[in-house]
Amino acid sequence: MRIAIGSDHRGYSLKQELIAYLRRKGHEIEDVGVHTLESSDYPAIATKVARLVSAGKTDRGVLICNSGIGMDMAANKFKKIRAANCFNLSMARFSREHNNSNILVFGAGYIRPDLAKRMLRVWIKTEFAQGRHLRRVKMFSEC
Repeated sequence: MRIAIGSDHRGYSLKQELIAYLRRKGHEIEDVGVHTLESSDYPAIATKVARLVSAGKTDRGVLICNSGIGMDMAANKFKKIRAANCFNLSMARFSREHNNSNILVFGAGYIRPDLAKRMLRVWIKTEFAQGRHLRRVKMFSEC
């Protein structure tokens, strides 16, 4: 799977760990930044990942900032994006199964790297259930 990933300075360390993990699992990674711990603006990074995913240039995306809230809000401004800020395995699974999320958002200040890796694994493996959920996901594009 081709995955775009980006973080601000507060998510940089977790991003680096997740990139290594995803590459070990055989995924192709598009790292859009940041590449240092220098202060940065999360909307710019969220825009880069959201554009790649919405244009179909990557299959999915991952965004990381301190709380995940800013990245989630910025990414969801884009058509075809269903970003989900998740904090546990169930949320990651349901974000795919029920909402067909295509960007997983992490709050690095609240998620340990081991949990983030497990959440990523579940999120990548979980298929969209469709059925009654398809009708609801289609409503997102009508907003």
